[in-house]
Amino acid sequence: MSELLKESLPEEEIPKDEEASQGLKKEMTWKDAFWFASGVPALVLFSIGAIAATVGGLSWLVWTLSITIGFIQSFLYAEIAGLYPNKSGGASVYGAMAWVKYSKFLSAMSIWSNWIAWTPVLALGTKLASGFVLTTFFPTAAITTWGITLLELGFIRPGLTVRFDFSFVLALTFLAAVFLIQNLGAVNAARIQRILAVVALIPLLIVGIVPLITQGISIENITPSLPTGVSWDSAGWTLLFGGLFLAAWSTYAFETAICYTSEFKNPKKDTYKAIIFSGLLCLLVFTLVPFSFQNFFGPEGLLDPGIESGMGVGSAMAVMVGGGLLIETVLVLLLILSTVLSIMTSMGGSSRTIYQGSVDGWFPKFISRVNRNGAPTGAMWTNLGFNVILLSLSDYTFILAISNVNYIIFNFFNLNAGWIHRLDRPNWARPFKVPTWLLSINIVLAFVNIAFLGLGALVWGKGTLLSGLLVSLIAIPLFVYRHYITDKGQFPEQTQNEQDEKGFKKRAGILPYVAVAAAIVIIIITSQISNVS
Repeated sequence: MSELLKESLPEEEIPKDEEASQGLKKEMTWKDAFWFASGVPALVLFSIGAIAATVGGLSWLVWTLSITIGFIQSFLYAEIAGLYPNKSGGASVYGAMAWVKYSKFLSAMSIWSNWIAWTPVLALGTKLASGFVLTTFFPTAAITTWGITLLELGFIRPGLTVRFDFSFVLALTFLAAVFLIQNLGAVNAARIQRILAVVALIPLLIVGIVPLITQGISIENITPSLPTGVSWDSAGWTLLFGGLFLAAWSTYAFETAICYTSEFKNPKKDTYKAIIFSGLLCLLVFTLVPFSFQNFFGPEGLLDPGIESGMGVGSAMAVMVGGGLLIETVLVLLLILSTVLSIMTSMGGSSRTIYQGSVDGWFPKFISRVNRNGAPTGAMWTNLGFNVILLSLSDYTFILAISNVNYIIFNFFNLNAGWIHRLDRPNWARPFKVPTWLLSINIVLAFVNIAFLGLGALVWGKGTLLSGLLVSLIAIPLFVYRHYITDKGQFPEQTQNEQDEKGFKKRAGILPYVAVAAAIVIIIITSQISNVS
């Protein structure tokens, strides 16, 4: 670990531009970004039940394997982030610069898919928080079950509707509160998030550690096994990949720590520290919490409807630590803070992703507006409006699955961006550089993730894969409008300078296109296997 953190290249410096940050203030350290990313561990609450229902006794192994993959990938993301110390927006923005000379449209799709992957956390998190409030404090009240169906969308997915209920109103209140906090600017928001993180991570650590001490380890509960009636045939493997597919949305997400690169006081050092230390926190929580849950309840216990939906997690935690109604209430309050923490993480990271996409010329100009506190308000309003629409939809697992289709697409482009940058920009200074053997592993993981997508997406519904791919293609008309209509076929000056930088040469040849073609073939083959299963 220490050798990886110390390795660097003393070659030619990266081109700099004092105006690159476009209004974002350089006031943060890696610790601030770490606290922003500290909301990621709470994402385990969103899908721990859904994954357990899919993979059975393999649940804790799926989480462990998934966070291990995410941690390995983070080293490569730390490298490519160091190439652009004046950019905000996270890994997809840095990866897009590798692809732009080969395809502007694929570059736009990479950034868009990253945003589509992150922004639904706002809707999913506020909905989960509102559910905690209603089921805990108003379990028998009429407002808990009241709702009006506004539109039937069964042609997209059976049972999908547009609804208006009190949960929507409460979720919108949480969303507005997070928006106001983020509007204060990165440093002020990070200070608030630090306080929330210290409090909100407590329940996750308690349920991860205390039951193991008091109850010990139950070998019977943690012995790997697939759901009842499913063997290690193609159907069993498909379910396993379905679990790995969905877990990736949570476990890979700490890459958001590098969304703040242009706001770091010392981006060369702060960037890789932020993502590596955030990764270590996630490695702990995503390994410990699912193991402890399965060790306590067993695979069958995790199938409880309350745990599967997420709404009964507070009650489950209280049982795990041997508490009564008071302990349950306290834990629920802490869980609400945990979900608010994840919402703040998403608002901060996703808004900077689409903000930088606008600054660089990929998306409409209004998104790059910044307020006097240095907060990307244009992007934040875009996030807010989009998630109000998502909040009205009835099927949140479907939203999560569509989101993750796009997340896998982004990860594919970004993992391949590592070797493209190495070929095309061999002499650029890299404050952090991964060894060649680790770069090679990440290239393999790019295609492993694509296999997860092809095999696993259909587990969450037949329309999941196609719908996710169609959503990713929305990036193309948005880019066409900005680039060819608004900007008359020219990128903004700074973006163009970065593309035409001194010493750049297209050395990858046809290899990027071969990688994309291979990914398409893998998706076709694996999705057909999944259909047969």
